[in-house]
Amino acid sequence: MSATAHAPGSQTVMAQARHENFPVASMLLPRSVRAHLLAVYGFARLVDDVGDEVASDRLGLLDELEADLERVWGGQPRNPLIAALVPTVQACHLEIGPFRRLIDANRRDQIVKRYETYGDLLGYCELSANPVGELVLRIFGLATPERLELSNKVCSGLQLTEHWQDVGEDHARGRIYLPLEDLRRHGVAEADLGAAPASQPVRSLMEFEVRRARALLDEGAPLVRTLSGRRKLAVAAFVAGGRSALKAIERAGFEVLGPPVRAGRAERALEVIRTLVRG
Repeated sequence: MSATAHAPGSQTVMAQARHENFPVASMLLPRSVRAHLLAVYGFARLVDDVGDEVASDRLGLLDELEADLERVWGGQPRNPLIAALVPTVQACHLEIGPFRRLIDANRRDQIVKRYETYGDLLGYCELSANPVGELVLRIFGLATPERLELSNKVCSGLQLTEHWQDVGEDHARGRIYLPLEDLRRHGVAEADLGAAPASQPVRSLMEFEVRRARALLDEGAPLVRTLSGRRKLAVAAFVAGGRSALKAIERAGFEVLGPPVRAGRAERALEVIRTLVRG
């Protein structure tokens, strides 16, 4: 059967948008821009779900999704979430590279289950997260080398934040995104990541990783000051979503082995204001 038959349906994929740390497409943005952002989100979420949830041959299905992706630039895509990219790609003159990197990140997830160093993990973020920021800036028509560099820091920080929220869940799937060099430095064994509640060494490790993710977000936050109007607010919401999620982990005492800790709507809104004021 085809990837379209095995892949999650459009409604299932798009329903996950409300559970993200940040608003996928702010209602303050023009309707056409929101539609483009939702199209990119739908593709990224589809690829992630195939890489994480599908029980059959994931690598084969990812290959089929890439073949269907190529039809966006010449042909008729079969998967409705990929077909939804056609108007966005045409209107915003998007190239295939960032989309391919998102697929490559999920291929890597099928093969690579551990990351030895922080640098290795950031290399993964270059595939799994940074392309999304690039696509957002290109949809906004604001992609410059300087903005892309700042966006990469924001997106990598957001990706790390998501991983730190899901340490226990990822361990149950056989994956550890925490750098192994950091586990050793903090005296944490891999088995400790599956033993809730988190031990003190695990909490100490997560305190260190939260600081590092926050530093990335802070380094990328000046991106907000380079923007104006509703696009500035939208990017501030992305940064604020990551910052408030990290604060939620901190407030929970760095307990990351139970249900994922999420920030409330009011907390995220307050963090948006702080980000707009200070960057």
